[in-house]
Amino acid sequence: MRNSSSLVARSTRRKAQAGLTLLEIMIVIAILGLLVVIVVPRVMGSLASSKVDLMKVKVDKITKEEYPRWASTNNDKQCPDTLLEVGKAVDQSATAEEYVDAWGKPFKFLCGDTAPAGVKGLAVYSMGEDGKDGTADDIKSWERVKK
Repeated sequence: MRNSSSLVARSTRRKAQAGLTLLEIMIVIAILGLLVVIVVPRVMGSLASSKVDLMKVKVDKITKEEYPRWASTNNDKQCPDTLLEVGKAVDQSATAEEYVDAWGKPFKFLCGDTAPAGVKGLAVYSMGEDGKDGTADDIKSWERVKK
């Protein structure tokens, strides 16, 4: 009989220790808090940086690959009416959505007399994350990306 009461006592102790203590829960919450404070900003910063890099690649592709093909078939025009017109010279299935930046704004372009100094042909740019023209976060085909 003593054996069975000892088993019941051990079983009761195990059940009492099965849950988490308040201290253990607080430690887990503290670790999660540190992850949010340290890791999340770094990941978000990397995401923002990759968007800028991707947009730089896109504006360079338009000006260095697509525009020369458009220009070779449009000798009578110095400048396209739209960037989609430039894209269709390379790929007839091109759509207007391909000429939108990572923040959902259409790319802007300058050409001919409106092109920046030193640019012959087409200059393409994104207004960047703030969506405002002429600010420091603009991504321009004729400038290097500032990091």
